[in-house]
Amino acid sequence: MRQVVHIIRKNDLEREKIFTLKLELDYELATLFDAISNKNEKEIYQTKVKLMEIHNSLKELNALD
Repeated sequence: MRQVVHIIRKNDLEREKIFTLKLELDYELATLFDAISNKNEKEIYQTKVKLMEIHNSLKELNALD
């Protein structure tokens, strides 16, 4: 029974992590749009790095659609 509860908690935590990462993804995409609009090369680069980190995290969780 403990194993079942542990598995359920783990799944809930993974779903919560995926949800959070998708929110971060949306935010960073909006940030990238603003940076491109303002032609801010430094912010474009920094945002792309963050987006790659989020992408890799989602990939590890098998959460990419």
